[in-house]
Amino acid sequence: MTRKEARKKAHELVSKMTVEEKASQMKFDAPSIKRLNIPTYNWWNESLHGVARAGVATVFPQAIGLAATYDKDMMKEIGEAIADEGRAKYNASVAEDDRDIYKGLTFWAPNVNIFRDPRWGRGHETYGEDPYLTSRMGVSYVNGLQGGGETMKAAACAKHFAVHSGPEGLRHEFDAVVSKKDLYETYLPAFEALVKEAKVEAVMGAYNRVNGEPCCGSKTLLKDILCDQWGFEGHVVSDCWAIQDFHQHHKVTTGPKESVKMALDAGCDLNCGCTYAYIMAALQAGIISEDQITESCERLFTTRYLLGIMEGSEYDTIPYEVVESKEHVELALEAARKSAVLLKNDGILPLNRKKLKTIGVVGPNADSRLALVGNYHGTSSRYITVLEGIQEEAGEDIRVLYSEGCHLYNDKVEGLAWKQDRISEAVTVAKHSDVTIAVLGLDETLEGEEQDQGNAYASGDKDGLSLPKSQEQLLKALIQTGKPIIVVLMAGSAIDLRYADNQAAAILNVWYPGARGGKAVADLLFGKLSPSGKLPITFYQSTEELPAFTDYSMKGRTYRYLEQLPLYPFGYGLTYGNVEVIEASLLYKKDREGDLLIEVKAVNKGTYDTDEVLQVYIKDEESKYAVRNTSLCAFHRMSIKAGETISVQIPIRNRAMTIVDEEGKRYINSTRFTLFVGTSQPDERSFKLTGKKSLQIGIQLEGKKTEASILSNYK
Repeated sequence: MTRKEARKKAHELVSKMTVEEKASQMKFDAPSIKRLNIPTYNWWNESLHGVARAGVATVFPQAIGLAATYDKDMMKEIGEAIADEGRAKYNASVAEDDRDIYKGLTFWAPNVNIFRDPRWGRGHETYGEDPYLTSRMGVSYVNGLQGGGETMKAAACAKHFAVHSGPEGLRHEFDAVVSKKDLYETYLPAFEALVKEAKVEAVMGAYNRVNGEPCCGSKTLLKDILCDQWGFEGHVVSDCWAIQDFHQHHKVTTGPKESVKMALDAGCDLNCGCTYAYIMAALQAGIISEDQITESCERLFTTRYLLGIMEGSEYDTIPYEVVESKEHVELALEAARKSAVLLKNDGILPLNRKKLKTIGVVGPNADSRLALVGNYHGTSSRYITVLEGIQEEAGEDIRVLYSEGCHLYNDKVEGLAWKQDRISEAVTVAKHSDVTIAVLGLDETLEGEEQDQGNAYASGDKDGLSLPKSQEQLLKALIQTGKPIIVVLMAGSAIDLRYADNQAAAILNVWYPGARGGKAVADLLFGKLSPSGKLPITFYQSTEELPAFTDYSMKGRTYRYLEQLPLYPFGYGLTYGNVEVIEASLLYKKDREGDLLIEVKAVNKGTYDTDEVLQVYIKDEESKYAVRNTSLCAFHRMSIKAGETISVQIPIRNRAMTIVDEEGKRYINSTRFTLFVGTSQPDERSFKLTGKKSLQIGIQLEGKKTEASILSNYK
């Protein structure tokens, strides 16, 4: 069914409704209208990294970990798997007449906000700090989730529109003041890509205001940009109870009826919350029209027709057996393996089992199920913690000793005990082990959403970048034993790892790797395959170098505008191999979309097979509007065997050569550009950490002709 056909059917159906019935369908928990054979439908479902909150489903790595894979093709596969499981669960629920929350086909994912500040508690829900990476991963996910047919397998939702990344504690009243340049250069590109390229079915407004307008009632965002500039044809949903914030917290309206008017005037069709219960009161007060109600209702039923909810679809026969199927579990494990980022390795990894008799596993996240799953997660039928993965891989030949080491954030494990009551045990384990793996970090109780139950800190944001004090003390005690210590970090954001970087033998960042992620971690530690993830965020030295959390200017933020050296740069990640780019050139032909095409030759000089991510960054050499440093403009993930040389062609979008001026206008404003091609960012810190410099390709624009020359090659 085409959108035009679905819209026609929606128009015909809605024309048969009373105005009260139409208004009832604009709440997330839309009731049935039995006389028209319209079933109850709850619009609220979640699928950030697997079908969430509705029982058993495959739990993939958290979104930030998926971003670290830099694997667009796998991201689409994951979207397809989630859609299959969502359909299977929907089919089964409907068969039992269960139309409860979290059981529909409208998934409120992905989160394509920009992770501009590492203190933001919800940053691990995103694809990181870069607009280009975020857009590519987001488009792939939406394409996979929605499918390519005329009937959508599931409906995706781009959230939270827009300029939304904390502080969580202020979000209901906060005004994010942003320049037009930052708005169009950083905060909007991923949303634009999802609308224009992936045809995302829904967009969710954010809680905050942007330049004075509440996002869910913003004429600028929802009408001028989303609909008029981008041609969005789907529906808009509010964040949950965000419209209520208009009058209760933002104080831009005097009450719920006025808030209804502001939201409907801007084009918000669906209310997650209770304020649209006042639609009829607003209509009776004469401040909204029935035509507005009709228009929103038609958009919502267009989505329901496109999904086949109203008349059935080819997906109604997807069996329940696809839920947590063998293939989906293996895909989740593949994602976990690809997501892990090796931050440091003095040669201790991969572990040599022939030289090991005893391994110590220590730390509050070592045997934690919660640290596997991040937030907005489903329920797995089986969990494999890092401890369990290591025990399984070690087998009968290697003894594994374990200690919790400390509480995740409190100063003791047992309430009546002395402070740090598990440290002596942890030290004992380390002293009796050939190597100790310290599994540290956070979980959703320390970084998450403001209203999430269980946050140790009410807002869900982090106070700083340090590990909890209990874990810092544990790590220092382990280091002081003089035994080799490998840090496995489980967290969804940048952590201050300066001490570990100086003292530990290796650091492996595994994010929140999914329900069975412990197996993937063990596979990497023991060298069954090589780590190959790359950082989708910058690991800063500290928060002292960052602007205020409430400052939404990009100055000094993320790798594109950073003014100091980071601890670990965006795009950084080691492998057990040794891949170098040895040639890079611009081809004098275009790719199929008419964009530039480069050819890259890389060789693995190491002794381990590995995956590697080729990265291309661009620098505008002339325009005053160019970003301070460089911008990622292309990437390509590949597998390369030890000793193998591979040549690949990588397209560079013409859009990469554009700038955004102070008025928010995007255009080409230069004739000279430099492309940097390598396995990391072309910055000073990446060179120090990897010993490798990117190759450079100079691009000279002359009218409509593009000429290029290699500026320099580094051996």
